[in-house]
Amino acid sequence: MRRFEYYKPLSLEEAWELKAKIPDSLFIAGGTDVLVSIKNNERQPQALISLRSIPGLVGVETSDATQIGALTTISDIIQHQELGRRYPVLVEAAQSLGSMQIRNLATIGGNLCNASPCADMALPLLVLEATVRLQSPKENREVPISEFFKGPAETCLSPHEILTGILLEPPQKNTKTCFVKKGRVKMDLAVASVAVLLEMEGKRCRKARIAAGSVAPIPLRLSQVEALFEGAAISRRAVARAQRLAEDNIIPITDIRSTEEYRRQIIGVLVKRALEKALDWSQP
Repeated sequence: MRRFEYYKPLSLEEAWELKAKIPDSLFIAGGTDVLVSIKNNERQPQALISLRSIPGLVGVETSDATQIGALTTISDIIQHQELGRRYPVLVEAAQSLGSMQIRNLATIGGNLCNASPCADMALPLLVLEATVRLQSPKENREVPISEFFKGPAETCLSPHEILTGILLEPPQKNTKTCFVKKGRVKMDLAVASVAVLLEMEGKRCRKARIAAGSVAPIPLRLSQVEALFEGAAISRRAVARAQRLAEDNIIPITDIRSTEEYRRQIIGVLVKRALEKALDWSQP
């Protein structure tokens, strides 16, 4: 690897000053993605600016709404009992991410800012309709997570913006969720993944949110599949139709992990499996 400088600022203001002085630098959180890309010569920054020592970027607040600091580790999310009670789909996805060693370092904000189409934490946040808080020296803004991703490794962040937190609305009653993921081997990145959220009124679905990963340039909401269920009773026939529709509404590619054809087939299977699991349907 090419040599680079490493800085550990103690405030956002100090981090922004360093970024202004060294334009060819990168903000870094846990480093589980950034350091791999540097080692593989995909990135060659002049410096890394660590955000790990900045107060206020770590931790979970659960009052009415929920706030998660961007530097909160995946392990901390898994171990937070109130998060698990309120948003089980978020913890399910966190449990699927890498190994214990990776989860102890990786952060929820870093997973989002890496902007991989297979980002495990993106899907539950999409179906939970999270908002991300972005800060720069000039302004603070809140952006729906659905507008955050722009392409592979590309977000709406400007060069001096830092993702500081994730905001979640209180969970609604009778909400059913599920996260499922298919990798080649244990602890692998997803070949395809799906998160589902269903708000039910008896047997009728009031709201459906379904997101898929690794099957498009960005983590993707399957809006046409969602529309099948909203305001309707969910039947096995409707789930079968959703499976076919999901296959037709993605943009998969062939890469070292899978073929386009397999991803198209497996996403339908995962949508069906996630819906059935969320609804707690037993096999006929």
